[in-house]
Amino acid sequence: MPGIDESRPFVPVNIAILTVSDTRTLDDDRSGDTLVQRLTGAGHVLADRKIVTDDIPAIAGQLTSWIDDDGIDAVISTGGTGLTGRDVTPEAFRSVFEKEIEGFGELFRWLSFQKIGTSTIQSRAIAGVTRGTYLFALPGSTGACKDAWDDILANQLDIRFRPCNFVEIMPRLREHELFGRSG
Repeated sequence: MPGIDESRPFVPVNIAILTVSDTRTLDDDRSGDTLVQRLTGAGHVLADRKIVTDDIPAIAGQLTSWIDDDGIDAVISTGGTGLTGRDVTPEAFRSVFEKEIEGFGELFRWLSFQKIGTSTIQSRAIAGVTRGTYLFALPGSTGACKDAWDDILANQLDIRFRPCNFVEIMPRLREHELFGRSG
């Protein structure tokens, strides 16, 4: 049965929060606040927090800056994953991915379907990894951020979660840099 193995010590993860919005500020960023509260409440470290506009170069530039920072293990963004003309977060994330974690978006939409029905099809939540940094793009609603954290990320970013989790493989994410790529 999956769950937390209390015999293992907790390892805090350094997480940056990115809000993608043309209108939000730190004063009214409820989704960003929700993620900060959840990650710090779980014992993780808020490594940085920024707001950028719905613009591929701005999003990709901020992601790259955090990927280059050895003090950041994961980035969670909120906003810009819908279908409107300004929603470009998935495109920006894919422009920096080394590997996409396809199951993240699939699982998010499956969980979301149970709460909002077929409306979940409008979500383009995605995740990937680049140079040892996990990248997660969530919708901009507080409900979506709660669902993604509570039902996916809280466990996958906890080294104690069994049978496996993202944290335990973090030391191996950059193996291709050490041993070269094959194929």
